[in-house]
Amino acid sequence: MEFFRIKRDIPFMRHALAFNVISVVTFLLAVILLATRGLNFGVDFRGGTVIEVQYAHAVDFNRVRAAVDKLQLGEFSVQAFGRSDTALIRLPLKEGVSSAQLSERVMNALKADDPSVTQQRVEFVGPQVGKELYENGALALLLVCFGIVAYLAMRFEWRFAVATIAANLHDVVIILGFFALFQWEFSLPVLAAVLAVLGYSVNESVVIADRIRENFRKMRKASVTTVINNGITSTISRTIITHGSTLMMVMSIYFFGGETLHHFALALAIGICFGIYSSALVMAALVMWMGVSREDLVKPERKASSADKVLP
Repeated sequence: MEFFRIKRDIPFMRHALAFNVISVVTFLLAVILLATRGLNFGVDFRGGTVIEVQYAHAVDFNRVRAAVDKLQLGEFSVQAFGRSDTALIRLPLKEGVSSAQLSERVMNALKADDPSVTQQRVEFVGPQVGKELYENGALALLLVCFGIVAYLAMRFEWRFAVATIAANLHDVVIILGFFALFQWEFSLPVLAAVLAVLGYSVNESVVIADRIRENFRKMRKASVTTVINNGITSTISRTIITHGSTLMMVMSIYFFGGETLHHFALALAIGICFGIYSSALVMAALVMWMGVSREDLVKPERKASSADKVLP
């Protein structure tokens, strides 16, 4: 399915150096921001107090957030939990204040706003648990990268594997750079979004790589640059349909999904936009510079030997 078809190939590779200079600059800026400002880890990673509350009616999350915000306890989160009448409140660690004291202050503020609220449970999440979550998340990211490299190396060729993982890690680091720059809260949903972006960007890279391999079979006399330009140009309509639809869904989550999903959707939106850029303009250029050729992707046809001929 295509909205349109571009008859003349767009010379993307003519500007490959400019595209990759932009990528290197943004990548280095993101690394500098991560090194100097760091990530603003949420309660999931830093540890804190978790309070489950239940109302006699559906939870009005705006009122709950307003009541907790008046206590000035720092960054917190309020999210739905299981049923429409139940909410989960996550509070950061407060020096010199126990979980029992925190929960008492919160419940007093909530009951002053709505007497029907009841406390279901209070749990303390220690910093050690947060550290384990952070380490497990980093390990998951590393394993995903190894899996992607192995898959692409087997399906295509090692140059595509190296170029794709470099381009996709570029997307991940830039997402983290945005979170470091604006000090948005980095929570478990955001980590899930980062891992989702990594897989999502690989899908676009595979589509372009597959078209390039197909072009090497069809365009036997064309140069490598022409083959890559045609591969990217011929997938533009598909890219607009796929990523445009996905981005619309993500933005609907951003605007209507509530505060809990705000940063999750934001990470996905940034990742989708940069994923298109890196798959088409960074990955393809790296493959070209590493010297990919038709012989690397298309096996020569085996000539029939005398032993293969059928005797009369």
